[in-house]
Amino acid sequence: MQKRKLGKSNLEVSAIGLGCMGMSFSYGPPKDKQEMISLVQAAVERGVTFFDTAEVYGPFTNEELVGEALAPMRERVAIATKFGFKFGPKGEQIGLDSRPEHIKQVADASLKRLRTNVIDLFYQHRVDPKVPIEDMAGAVKELIDEGKVKHFGLSEPGVQTIRRAHAVQPVTAVQNEYSLWWRKSEEEVLPALEELGIGFVPYSPLGRGFLTGKINEHTTFDSSDFRNILPRFTPEARKAATPAQIALAWLLAQKPWIVPIPGTTKLKRLEENIGAVAIELTPDDLREIDSAASKITVQGARYPEKLEQMTGR
Repeated sequence: MQKRKLGKSNLEVSAIGLGCMGMSFSYGPPKDKQEMISLVQAAVERGVTFFDTAEVYGPFTNEELVGEALAPMRERVAIATKFGFKFGPKGEQIGLDSRPEHIKQVADASLKRLRTNVIDLFYQHRVDPKVPIEDMAGAVKELIDEGKVKHFGLSEPGVQTIRRAHAVQPVTAVQNEYSLWWRKSEEEVLPALEELGIGFVPYSPLGRGFLTGKINEHTTFDSSDFRNILPRFTPEARKAATPAQIALAWLLAQKPWIVPIPGTTKLKRLEENIGAVAIELTPDDLREIDSAASKITVQGARYPEKLEQMTGR
């Protein structure tokens, strides 16, 4: 598969990565662990070298899955994980925590779950307004100096946060939601990243399944599926969507330092997503796609208000 560098960093990864969250968390019940380990390893054999997880996915179980799957082929891949949440005694989320001492505890725990001695890319999952950005970035810088982390990332930050963090420890990548139906990053974030030489990792590049064309007004979700609380997934909000490969090819065509991380639990879908790398869109194609996308009326917010408030800080 084609490789891409995330910004001006030396982190080179496959042009399409694999978001592993849905294997353990959010989209219905956790999938069979051995089947998911096989899927992750199949992705490596097909050229995927960039895998995304987080301590909050499960919590903890997704990191364990990814660590077990990739241990036999660790030297061939880059693993990204995230810190920033606080958990209660039953593993429930009880807020944000990016205090430097907590970040270091999370790093040590993630290293054990991932069965590795270094995290390739360590993101702050959400900005913690109680902790100065400089302190948070300084803690990651120390982890990099200690050799426990290679690269620093931010997830759903505001532009000023990016600039302040980058001044303390160069940011390798920013991870935001970005797709044909959620393009807010184009307003301020992408220009700032281009200026600063930071890579961009779009999550939900297929609109949580919407842009695959598999979701319509008749689709229902399991009771434990995260999409039940997302306003855009109410039946009245669903419209016709662009096929998955075109949606991914469109993202790849935006900038050479963009690496989408579509998630899947099916080998057929994995292979379909990877196939997007081979699709070359002409300027006319891109104009046609933009025109078609502009005609899609997206109803409903992308997150409930409480979750949206954690983004763009």
